[in-house]
Amino acid sequence: MINEKPLQSKIALISLGCDKNTVDSEEMLGILLEHGYLLTDDPAEAEAVIVNTCCFIRDALEESISTVFEMAEMKKEGSLRFLIVAGCMSQRYRDEISDEIPEVDAFVGTTSFPQIAEVLDRLFGGEENVEIFLDVNRVTEESPRVHATEKPYVGYLKIAEGCDKKCTYCAIPQFRGSYRSIPMNRLVKTASELAKDGVKELILVAQETTVYGKDIYGKKSLPELLRRLSGIEDLDWIRILYCYPEEIDEELIETIAKTPKVLHYIDMPLQHTEDHVLQRMGRRLSKKKLYDLVHKLRERIPDITLRTTLITGFPGETAEEHAAVMDTLEELEFDHLGVFTYSREEGTIAAGFPDQIEEDVKERYREEIMELQQEISFSKNEKLIGQEMDMIIEGYLPDEEVYVGRTYRDAPDVDGMVFAACDRELISGSILTVRITEAAEYDLYAEPVE
Repeated sequence: MINEKPLQSKIALISLGCDKNTVDSEEMLGILLEHGYLLTDDPAEAEAVIVNTCCFIRDALEESISTVFEMAEMKKEGSLRFLIVAGCMSQRYRDEISDEIPEVDAFVGTTSFPQIAEVLDRLFGGEENVEIFLDVNRVTEESPRVHATEKPYVGYLKIAEGCDKKCTYCAIPQFRGSYRSIPMNRLVKTASELAKDGVKELILVAQETTVYGKDIYGKKSLPELLRRLSGIEDLDWIRILYCYPEEIDEELIETIAKTPKVLHYIDMPLQHTEDHVLQRMGRRLSKKKLYDLVHKLRERIPDITLRTTLITGFPGETAEEHAAVMDTLEELEFDHLGVFTYSREEGTIAAGFPDQIEEDVKERYREEIMELQQEISFSKNEKLIGQEMDMIIEGYLPDEEVYVGRTYRDAPDVDGMVFAACDRELISGSILTVRITEAAEYDLYAEPVE
């Protein structure tokens, strides 16, 4: 029987995983609105639910599976007509999901999300078991976008898709494809639209931002992109994430140092600090190059904030190598640091390495690094007392009678916060100049500068 698409059908979209997924989800929402669908935040109200999934590491995969199961139960109870699984888990595990969760009505691959309205049209038209998997190495077409983050003054700009680095622990190229830069004019247009929609802080993301443009312009073009984005009048802050350290060159450093609106903040995932482990990971960094880079960045941009991430328990990592990581962190004193235990991902080279490490050892290494980083963070925060800084307002805590926000030193959802009492009424997204008065391990306390 043909099911007519009801007038004003309500669709809910659940976005999981990284901020690159967030961009894909916002574009799907824009496409759905353009095709006459209504959107709801509540799956219980929806006739169809789309789950945009992640499976980068085991924890992300488990969250995606759990969410899909939850929606499948809702469908069995009769309150939901169609369940669509999109994104990374769909691309990577389509057959397994289909076998284990037969309630799923459609699958959409990582580069197929612009076809999301077609998928729903086909489902409402009576078709069953719909799936669209386009070439993982394609550059997706420009799509309308609904800016739907919880922080409307923060917007993510995905500048490229895929990755060519081939790290031995990572499966992303298998389901996200090779590195493809998005044309610069398209990015500037999107950023301008986000700014008109109220975005004050623009965050550049990709699997790797530092080699942006090399595939389509013949050279690394992130500096040029930053300069063009800085010319967008309504933007206040531009933040760069996912900079591979070996690709940070003189031009990029100079651009960050001198371009208005580009924050003195670099997120550069290291994954490890010791040469033997880095080589087994397939990383193109050495310990000497790391030291040289950190010293150069701090010399050229004295107020630079450096964030990194590490992996503990990589196959074959010795206790001595873990201790050497701790020594390196004590010397380099990163401002922010996140740690993941090694996740053995099927289909990766590292999954076949001997000397896999027990989970309790991985977790112990992680805890030791985080305890050290807590001390480093507190020490660095104490040195900020007395300094004047701008903070972007994120909300108000009525019980404490303080505004909460972030300085340029803190990326949303991963770094610290600032708490400041202020007699004036402030709106989220506005900028307040404050003086730091007190420090905690990760957060700061401040007062307005009159």
